[in-house]
Amino acid sequence: MKSVLFVCLGNICRSPLAEGIARHLERGVVFDSAGLSGYHRGEKPCKGTQEIAQKHHISLEGITSRPIAYPKDDSFDLIVCMDSQNYEDLLERGFSKEKIKKLGDFGFGGEDVPDPYYYVGLEGFERVYVMISEGVKNLLESIKEGK
Repeated sequence: MKSVLFVCLGNICRSPLAEGIARHLERGVVFDSAGLSGYHRGEKPCKGTQEIAQKHHISLEGITSRPIAYPKDDSFDLIVCMDSQNYEDLLERGFSKEKIKKLGDFGFGGEDVPDPYYYVGLEGFERVYVMISEGVKNLLESIKEGK
């Protein structure tokens, strides 16, 4: 069974939303998420992420922030990060370059998924939801096609 780890900075906005969307769309793949920092260890996704997920009927049940761990998390088949800085940080920590992809590589021409944590209101979270949802759908299609 394929396994995918979604990664962002704090694991409270983008990566838990990606994990929730992926779980909603696909049952035959193992999904998890983690953050490059441990600032929010054990916390639930942030309020904006929870509100956007609820609006779109996406469950975030059981998802809490955790810091990424090397080499344990390098066992995932695919590590999908949200932006270029995440990508560089993963490489610096020793993760396999062949396994790391940016979610934007599965749509949006490789564009970074911005961190909505710094937006005021839900508009930024909605924009990020659209990007993550599209990227996850394309990622899952790629997995089904064996790419």
